[in-house]
Amino acid sequence: MGRPVVTMRDIAAASGVSQSTVSRVLNNAPTRVPIAAETRERVIQTARHLGYRPNPLARGLRGASTNLIGAVVRDFSDVFYAGVIESLVVESMAHGYNVVLGHVHGQLDEGTPLTTVLETRHTDAIILLGDMQAYPELLADLRGSSVPVVGLWQGTSPLEFPTANPDDRAGIRAGLEHLASLGHRRIGFLSAELPNGYRIREDAYVDFMRERFGGVPDGYLQRCAGTMDGGESALTGLMSLAEPPTAVAASTDLVGVGALHAAHKLGIPVPGRLSVVGFDDILIAAHTVPALTTLRMPIVEIVGYGVSQAVALARDPSETPGPSMTVFELPLIIRDSTAPPAAR
Repeated sequence: MGRPVVTMRDIAAASGVSQSTVSRVLNNAPTRVPIAAETRERVIQTARHLGYRPNPLARGLRGASTNLIGAVVRDFSDVFYAGVIESLVVESMAHGYNVVLGHVHGQLDEGTPLTTVLETRHTDAIILLGDMQAYPELLADLRGSSVPVVGLWQGTSPLEFPTANPDDRAGIRAGLEHLASLGHRRIGFLSAELPNGYRIREDAYVDFMRERFGGVPDGYLQRCAGTMDGGESALTGLMSLAEPPTAVAASTDLVGVGALHAAHKLGIPVPGRLSVVGFDDILIAAHTVPALTTLRMPIVEIVGYGVSQAVALARDPSETPGPSMTVFELPLIIRDSTAPPAAR
């Protein structure tokens, strides 16, 4: 036997209020006569105690709030988005919402609508995770959506919705400043191939080297696949130069971890002969040997902004927000993979 379905009638009986009051509290519906805070809290606590779960599809068909946020993810296979999705679910649940996930990578053909991406169109808001400019049909559908849309990690996509991005340029410069402050002058860069030709991190490196040291030495900028194998191959190429760098910065942690592995295979001690800085602070970065110095992506802060915006807009349909950009800084996390260059 399955667990009995808890209804609003059950909650009303247990909390000593009318079923209409329960409905207004759980749907966060406006009322002519304000509901006392004590009553509202009693209804919410009773619903939790009884294990009430709303039926989002039925609520959506009635035009009521579904307490669902639709999250459209650019690429599930990207390890970075695993942490983002986890944070999104936790933050959404803290606001009383569940998350419906949709995946676009390799699935959308021209003309494919949003309904093929999300499990259901009955969501109160939609959050985009990742640069979606390669999917113009999806963006066109979102522009005409009746629910609010918030974009996170939009890269170089056209600014069309309330959006939050990390300050990648400042983050790269902070990592390079750290290396320069240790005395490094010969600094290489491992530039991962990022979606849609995203080059802001690489450009930040080139600008820094030009301003600080007069330019990038030949061969010091290595483009590679955004994988550990890519980082390993790129560092092997760097260290084969006649005058190899004493430090490298990587545009992602995966590439940085690959660089650490390559250094170990080549017998190059880190940080004794080579310092390495990553970017993102994924879970493995703190557990490499040595632990990776990196720029921490403010996932919790960016996701918190996105969910708060989505919920606020869903609960106040009169709001018509235009495109906006909020930028978040990346703190430098100094671990064991960086040190002053060895004396020669």
